[in-house]
Amino acid sequence: MLLIVNPCPLYVLTIDDDTMNEYTNVKPLLYAALFAALTAIGAFIKIPLPLSPVPITLQIFFVLLAGLVLGARWGGTSMVVYVMLGIIGLPVFSGGSSGLGVLLGPTGGYLIGFVAGAFVTGLIYTKAGDNVPATICAMIGGLAVIYLLGVIQLSLVANMSIQQAVAVGMVPFLIGDAIKIVAALIVADRIRPLLNIPYIS
Repeated sequence: MLLIVNPCPLYVLTIDDDTMNEYTNVKPLLYAALFAALTAIGAFIKIPLPLSPVPITLQIFFVLLAGLVLGARWGGTSMVVYVMLGIIGLPVFSGGSSGLGVLLGPTGGYLIGFVAGAFVTGLIYTKAGDNVPATICAMIGGLAVIYLLGVIQLSLVANMSIQQAVAVGMVPFLIGDAIKIVAALIVADRIRPLLNIPYIS
């Protein structure tokens, strides 16, 4: 039980254990919503590539960060929230786009990959342990899932061969995504203790 004493001393406010537990249970939902919002913001930072339908954005940085900070369950949930916001019409996808058509279009596989990528990143990180090599491997695993789903849908919808889809939907982003992995590694190490999340799973 938490005891809060007013400095004036007119009254004493007590918060019982059930109330504290309810607050603790709400925290992961709030953090999932926060990362969904951050991913939406990252979508507006868009650099188009001349030979690729897939632009450079900061979304993947927040996807990987969500997996590292929130874990598999809540990291994946945060990306489900993000994708659902776009499907219902909020302009949260790349360049302010939205709607089911984006999800079914050439770049929709990457959006689906965000959900799987955050989950896989969190899962590997949780199982492998809190050390730099394991953390990097977790993000590489999550990124690989994003690329896999993105390239497959790009190939099918845009009527490309797998080789062509890899050439325009993966290769141009490798260096930039490597930088995002390093950045996510540093940022996660800084903010994880601040958020005090004991429920990573």
